[in-house]
Amino acid sequence: MKNRLLIVGSIAYDNIQTPSGSAEWALGGSASYAALAASFFAPVSVCGIVGGDFKDSDMARLARRGADVSDVEVDRGGETFFWSGKYHDNFSSRETLETRVNVYENYVPKLGGASRSAEFLLLGNIGPDVQKCALDSMKSDPFVILDTMDLWIEIANAPLRELVKRADILIVNDSEAKKLSGERNVIRAGDGLLRMGAKSAIVKAGEYGAMLFHPDGFFAVPAYPVRELRDPTGAGDTFAGALAGVLSSGGQTGFRQIKEAMAVGAAAASMTVESFSSDKLEEAGLGEILRRAECVRKISEI
Repeated sequence: MKNRLLIVGSIAYDNIQTPSGSAEWALGGSASYAALAASFFAPVSVCGIVGGDFKDSDMARLARRGADVSDVEVDRGGETFFWSGKYHDNFSSRETLETRVNVYENYVPKLGGASRSAEFLLLGNIGPDVQKCALDSMKSDPFVILDTMDLWIEIANAPLRELVKRADILIVNDSEAKKLSGERNVIRAGDGLLRMGAKSAIVKAGEYGAMLFHPDGFFAVPAYPVRELRDPTGAGDTFAGALAGVLSSGGQTGFRQIKEAMAVGAAAASMTVESFSSDKLEEAGLGEILRRAECVRKISEI
């Protein structure tokens, strides 16, 4: 029997502008992207909160992939988390136009019995206070994958550092790794994350792939070669979700298994950037994820 994966994070609506087009009120948020990606590999529970404006069709979209949404709270009097952003011509930088936290402002996660017993826990990008509350609510001793971003490194550094000590895998991008560790060199930064207490760390480098820092060694996985980039939003969350799904599916979390899961994560992320929201990932399905993962493995070989 596959292990259950609990994903805690944001469920949101996004308004996005890129050089390739735009989308309004697209399903977004770290928990949404991660859950849709992980659901191809393992039983998934989602914990978060939405407002009364959240569409039944989007809740059904998560449930249709087999995600258990019973721990998604609905605040009928509130509004769903909202983010609006614009990507510049090279896609490598973006401008946040508006962020409305809405129902997440005073959110306290409430976990049901099945979620509290999950063997794997992905703490998606959301405030460290929400992440800690969810982790403290677990009655199991889950394998913890922790994702975060520069905002929390800046405004919630101390509680985030405490969470890092409890993470089996910490996931950050290259600039976040430097900021969190205080190092200027990304390799020294990765080493620094382990010294901070993370049992292992994955440092994402966008179109250049991702690096794994682990007590058993160093590993780098390339990105899948994407030729039609439409929207990078959610790529990192998709990577984390697919990785967590693969690990929980197999139940093994050693150096080799994490490397294998990273190849699948890179494949899934490549599909997210080819469409707005998770449209391409859902439409193409497991077969295309596995095909791309095999391609990532092949271009990693000498």
